[in-house]
Amino acid sequence: MPIISAPQEYNEDNLYVDLRPAFGQALYLKCEAFNFAGSVKLKAALEMITSAERRGLLTPGSTLVESSSGNLGVALSMIAADRGYGFVCVTDARCNEATRRMMEAFGARVHVVTEPIPDGGFLGARIAHVRMLCAQNGFVWLNQYANRDNWMAHYLTTAPAIARQFPGIDVLFVGAGTTGTLMGCARYFRTARRAPRIVAVDVEGSVTFGRAPARRLIPGLGTSVRPGILNESFVDEVVHVSEPDAVRRCRELAGRGFLFGGSTGTVIAGALAWLDANTGTSPVTAVAIAPDFGERYLATVYDDAWVRESYWPAYEPAYEDGRLSELNAAH
Repeated sequence: MPIISAPQEYNEDNLYVDLRPAFGQALYLKCEAFNFAGSVKLKAALEMITSAERRGLLTPGSTLVESSSGNLGVALSMIAADRGYGFVCVTDARCNEATRRMMEAFGARVHVVTEPIPDGGFLGARIAHVRMLCAQNGFVWLNQYANRDNWMAHYLTTAPAIARQFPGIDVLFVGAGTTGTLMGCARYFRTARRAPRIVAVDVEGSVTFGRAPARRLIPGLGTSVRPGILNESFVDEVVHVSEPDAVRRCRELAGRGFLFGGSTGTVIAGALAWLDANTGTSPVTAVAIAPDFGERYLATVYDDAWVRESYWPAYEPAYEDGRLSELNAAH
């Protein structure tokens, strides 16, 4: 058993769930939440902080500031607490209450932006607030949206781990938020001797791949400002998923004992849609990356009242006898 002296030293990187019993498709889910930060964002947070330390940007007594919808904020809060840095997370009203409380438990200060801006939405408003804090207080902004160390973390760890486990991988599904995981994996496999097809999974309402902005309620995937580190030439295809479809996939897996987060439900929904449309009788080795677990979504994705209020009446056929029967049922 490992013995650690810092929380970021533990991160189980080699656990996969075979989704064939649940969905009938040969899809393996790489679980990235087995660490003390509870999500894939631990890798990016650690790489960005360590790189900033090497370059002398972070010194004893520094205060970090970052815009985050939640998971990166938790990871940065944890590492900042361990290494003695201050941390201010700028988030918005969509951030789960449990996530905000976790950051505060680690000693972080959380600023919640309550109003979007016309050109940039909530993310644009968060970034503007971060710039203001940096100008006034001299905080260190890692800027996950433009920081190459965000994707480098996955180039060095996530993608090689997948390649070792599945040397014959045919297609890899990666959710697109800041696109750090997507870009790191895509860049790594571009140089592989047998490169898989890279399919990005985004949420409807996101502008990342050139679509018009629309309302999004589940934090994690999707953006209202295109990430600076995104290079679409490394991506073979993009699949867009509606939030109700993501919720339904989350609930289907919960019915089998697997509690995953909204980002994971989105990735699974996109992967299954792509596999249904693109695979025939030939066997395909497909892997999808699961960014987080579902305990932070109990008051949203897994709450009937929240889902009913959020997506009614557009999804009225999903409700029977006051229950989300269709969202709980198999696709």
